[in-house]
Amino acid sequence: MREEIVKKMKDTADYIFCHPEPSLNEYQSSRALASFLEDEGFKVSWGLAGFETAFLAEWSNGQSDAAAGVKTVVGFLAEYDALPGLGQGCVPEQKQNGEPGHGCGHNLLGTACAGAACELKERMRSEKLPGTIRVYGCPAEEIVVGKIRMNEQGIFDGLSVAVTWHPFDRNRVSYDIWQAQDIKNYKFYGTSAHASKHPEMGRSALDAAELMNVGVNYLREHVTDDVRMHYTYTNTDGPANIVPAYASTNYFIRSNQWERTEDASERVDNCARGAALMTGTRVEIERVTCNKEMKVNRTLAEVFYEEMENIPAPDYTEEEIEFARKISEAAGFDNGGVYFTGLEPLEDEPVSLSIGTDVSDVSHTVPTIMLSAAAMCRGTPLHHWAATAQAGMSIGRKGMNYAAECMAAGAYRLIKDPEIIERAWKEMTP
Repeated sequence: MREEIVKKMKDTADYIFCHPEPSLNEYQSSRALASFLEDEGFKVSWGLAGFETAFLAEWSNGQSDAAAGVKTVVGFLAEYDALPGLGQGCVPEQKQNGEPGHGCGHNLLGTACAGAACELKERMRSEKLPGTIRVYGCPAEEIVVGKIRMNEQGIFDGLSVAVTWHPFDRNRVSYDIWQAQDIKNYKFYGTSAHASKHPEMGRSALDAAELMNVGVNYLREHVTDDVRMHYTYTNTDGPANIVPAYASTNYFIRSNQWERTEDASERVDNCARGAALMTGTRVEIERVTCNKEMKVNRTLAEVFYEEMENIPAPDYTEEEIEFARKISEAAGFDNGGVYFTGLEPLEDEPVSLSIGTDVSDVSHTVPTIMLSAAAMCRGTPLHHWAATAQAGMSIGRKGMNYAAECMAAGAYRLIKDPEIIERAWKEMTP
């Protein structure tokens, strides 16, 4: 990649890392990324799907592909939101500051997408290749909202293909089924009373919430192995001598198929309704958001893997290896002293993951490819202080640069050979 682009990527990623902003509040982060793209000749528009921090950056040579009769439109999906409470210095020991932090590496994620778009633009311009490049600034991935609403409102409908990546602890094509998720709030309303003198007059919303959770825990025996149901109490305020008139919980219900997620979610709803009936309370069920499982695309996976094979994985300095050793020891990572490896083989069958992303819904609208690049040493989990520490230093940036090169190379193949995109679309509708 051009040295000036690599320099801009470093500056942008560092700025976003030093100005971490949680979901829907990514004002400085989104503008830093948009400014990077504007400086490189992209036209930026704001307010996609009603999000203040969502943007579209577009560059086109204005030509049509005469052979295919259409214009190829490649979209890069950028993210930049941080996680609450994961602020952490770039040191190999836990020193969280209580502020938001990039424990999922989104300072690198969005920046690499911008860098890949700029690299692709230069190749297309120098070779006079027809097509359009779009970078979508997508807010609020961590709360599984941004791309869901954008997709519902048709923001991605004009794409030929969608390209993105995610920081992980290894280099590979993410030929993965990210989980289908249903996220809900359960709000119980009861009647307060003196818990000792007149308990018979009270109807405990907290009892209802607890009984619901007991029911869900018995339900775990009767769902498929891939179903996950986890919860937290979001309101338990008040002294114990007052029967609680209000209590609420938040649930994530997940599986590898939307149909199974939807079925489990309805059964969780019934646990809530039954608990309300048992306690003489009332329950409101609020769907926060939901997404389908990732729809993998073998055509795109093979093409991007071929390009990744031609791009050397990063090398690491003695200082970076020592940092990885220290942080592995401090965090208790079980990596056997092997901190970084090269490109991993493309799997024959999709791999089921126990995590979700709002990219998944996009994959049901347009052929989508996701890559993974090592922006942290092996064994580092996402949403962890050690991930934040590495996302803000050279280890993270090396993964970012590698991902940008791989995405640009794969997208260039698609621009050069639109028949690949045609095959990817045929795979979408078997």
